[in-house]
Amino acid sequence: MEFRQSNTVIPAKQTAESTVIEIRTGQAPGRLARAEFSVRFRAAFIDPAFRGEDRSIERLEEIAWQAYADGRKAPFTQGAGPGYSDPDYDLSSEWIATKQRIDEAQKRWSEPSTPSRVLLICGSARNDGTCPGEISKSFRLLGIARETLEHAGIEADVLDLSLLTSEYARNIHPCKGCVSTAMPLCHWPCSCYPNHSLNQTNDWMAEIYERWTSAHAVIIVTPVYWYQSPSPLKLMIDRLVCADGGNPDPTLTSGKNADKAKKLEMAGWNYPQHLAGRAYGLIVHGDVAGVEGSRRNLSDWLDWMGFIDAGPHARLDRYIGYFEPYATSHDILDKDELIQEETRNVARAVAKALVELRAGRLQDVQAKLTRPRPK
Repeated sequence: MEFRQSNTVIPAKQTAESTVIEIRTGQAPGRLARAEFSVRFRAAFIDPAFRGEDRSIERLEEIAWQAYADGRKAPFTQGAGPGYSDPDYDLSSEWIATKQRIDEAQKRWSEPSTPSRVLLICGSARNDGTCPGEISKSFRLLGIARETLEHAGIEADVLDLSLLTSEYARNIHPCKGCVSTAMPLCHWPCSCYPNHSLNQTNDWMAEIYERWTSAHAVIIVTPVYWYQSPSPLKLMIDRLVCADGGNPDPTLTSGKNADKAKKLEMAGWNYPQHLAGRAYGLIVHGDVAGVEGSRRNLSDWLDWMGFIDAGPHARLDRYIGYFEPYATSHDILDKDELIQEETRNVARAVAKALVELRAGRLQDVQAKLTRPRPK
């Protein structure tokens, strides 16, 4: 068995068929008891305004309990159809719809006539529509980058991850680590969600995958939270693992069959980089510590996925109001004209890189090498 990608062949291992790999189990607890399920279900209806509908809630609870007890992850399924190794295998209709949108976005991305598009990502968890009552400095810096890109005639798509904290039922569910069982078990796009039986729905990543695919470049603007990326940004990063090595054909693994996935990986997996060939820029800011490490982590991650950095001016880490009071941080940003100009330079560097990238010249100067260790 062989997998091919970009003229690279990873041969099948001779011992793959004879190797038996134990699947370790025993961590997950049993299903919730009916009474505990009821407590958790009804927590969403604690507001006294719902009391007039208690009988209705009771009926809905019973439906939800049956879906949970039966494990009805995907209530709507359909045959995979042409293009899959097992066209008769039933896949989630929601997953198929997401995959089709991603495929269409990839096709548009590859057409030379389409306008250059940059995905601008605000990594901050705060905005003025939730507890803080004030916008983030990341969002303000993103606005500067956006104006610069639009002035250069580039489409800017703003992805504000702070909406996770301020919008009703907006979710990015955590990665379940399928890749650590076997790479082919991690599907592109992620097939772990939605899981209707567990009420793991309204997963924003279905849209976010499409927006990453549509972009010719990304610029991430983010603060540092406790030496790390903010939670919304990290949730998105983890869920993008399927973009690097993920399996675009879930019928190969009959859904989430761990044994089949392990055998596929041992036979030789090609680790396709589904988002490779896009450019990137970074703007990381903080007020005490951690900006250098956070920026380096993000750079390494994007490099690994096959993104192309737009040069030294596109990788920025700076302190805004170093050890100054939090309360005056926006005033300090107002006065810091140098970081404002450096932010413009990040956008300018990405805009310039896009010209070279889409003309094929940026790729021409890169060495054509194969990873000895593709994982």
